[in-house]
Parts: sequence; structure tokens; C-alpha cells
Amino acid sequence: MSIELTPLESDRIIEMAWEDRTTFEAIFMQFGLKEQEVINHMRQELKPSSFKRWRARVQGRKTKHAKLRTFMEGRFKCSRQRQITLNKISKR
Repeated sequence: MSIELTPLESDRIIEMAWEDRTTFEAIFMQFGLKEQEVINHMRQELKPSSFKRWRARVQGRKTKHAKLRTFMEGRFKCSRQRQITLNKISKR
């Protein structure tokens, strides 16, 4: 991998790669890693059994590629769900 990543960035890439609705394009925009580079990173960082499980999960999954998606929004949010803020007063 040509890009040096901090442990925090590496953990975030792994987390994003496991998420169903986070596309490889989103990872590329944030970290500059193409799909094959993400696959190589996952191969290096995960145990062999975890990598095989992840690879089987994302291979052919339409939600991991923006062009193959049939929906525009990445996540469903209920209209009754409260907005989350860091303001302690709003959480009372």
C-alpha cells in the first residue's frame, strides 16, 4: 500500500469496509484507497478466516458500489427519530 495510515485511519477503513451501505467510492473519497487497495488492506489486517468471511460478504453486493445501488440515500432514518447533538440540555 503506497499510503501510510495511522492506526485510527486503518481501523476506520476496516469499519467502513464491513458496513453494508458504505461504498468503496466513499472509502476512496475519504482515504484515497481504490477497491483493490481496500481488499489488500483487509487481507493484511484481518485474520485469514475473518478476511474470507468479509470477502464472501461483500463480493457481488450491490450496496458496496454506488453505480449498482437502486436507492439514493445510504441509511433509513425514521421521521420521529430525534436529532443527535452534543448539547447536554437537549438530552434531558
